[in-house]
Amino acid sequence: MPILLSTFYFFYFAIIGVYIIFMPKVLAMSGYSASEIGIIFAAGPLVRFILPFAFIKGLKIDLKSFNFALAIMLLSAVSFYFSLDSFYKLLFSNIGLGIGLSVILPYIEVISLSVIGKERYGKVRLFGSVGFVLVALVLVKYLSAPVIALNYLLLATGATAVIAFVIVLNAHAKRVKKEEIKNDINLLADWKLWLGLTLMQVSFGSFYNFFTIYETDFGVSLDMTIYLWSFGVIMEIVMLFSQGRFLQNNLLTILQITTFASAIRWFLVYAFPQDLVVLFFSQSLHALSFALFHSAAISYLFHTYKHQALAQQFFSGITYGLGGFSGALLAGYIYEIFPRELFLSSALIAFLAFVSLRFHAQRSKGNS
Repeated sequence: MPILLSTFYFFYFAIIGVYIIFMPKVLAMSGYSASEIGIIFAAGPLVRFILPFAFIKGLKIDLKSFNFALAIMLLSAVSFYFSLDSFYKLLFSNIGLGIGLSVILPYIEVISLSVIGKERYGKVRLFGSVGFVLVALVLVKYLSAPVIALNYLLLATGATAVIAFVIVLNAHAKRVKKEEIKNDINLLADWKLWLGLTLMQVSFGSFYNFFTIYETDFGVSLDMTIYLWSFGVIMEIVMLFSQGRFLQNNLLTILQITTFASAIRWFLVYAFPQDLVVLFFSQSLHALSFALFHSAAISYLFHTYKHQALAQQFFSGITYGLGGFSGALLAGYIYEIFPRELFLSSALIAFLAFVSLRFHAQRSKGNS
């Protein structure tokens, strides 16, 4: 199972690499404005936000819904070939891809944490980072036309679907039993926690959707921008490999440290957009702001709530969904109106995430 999980993460995050590094540039090359790019890339996260509430209302997290999500993901990857010339076609293609990705990853994450545990999770998950950085380094050399990016997207999507299907078929029988547990997630009672996790992803809207455009507009070459992306992922891999000992500590403290580090990271990009030394240092903080934050967040939710599958769906839907939607939309309009202040806004949002998680930690400490 660890080998299958590692292979899944490799191809899944190869999809993400193509999608967030190259697709915004492809759309810019195709004549779309910053606000249009923001709207298009906000569609997928919005779907991710809506889907968990459907599971609360009766839709079951089972093999049937999982396989349906795989089919939607594959069809959406194919539809991109026929969508580049139309804003609305692209919008629907992104919605479909968002549906597939939003169901598949949380489902697999629960299997990972159940089978290998939080201490070993990083050593399996790091293969996702390897897939991300490899597709970035390879595709930057061959991206001479939009269709090339679409070919890579389809290849990674097909491989992900096949491996995910095999993993779920081989999942432990106890996994099915856990899905029948009654929902114990109270978003209102734990609103400071969910607000902090969501704001963290809002702050990433500028990075995921406009970092490549932002840096190349400031005169940094596309090759150097990809090296910055790749360096950040290398730091992420190092953290994923060694984070087991960190995750044995207080997970809420880790979440506070990583959100504060992210505020510093985004401020450095804002203050020194052309200084490569500072930019590479800011990218080294990706080890904290993505790798350690993500692992600490899913581990905290896994051990906090009994309905682990739904908790991961909400994490994907509310943080990466609502947070990603809001971040993409906000970043698009900020970059169009106040381009210089794009990452300053991200720094402020990440700091608010830190404050919210700190209040949640104090409340949790007071209740213990």
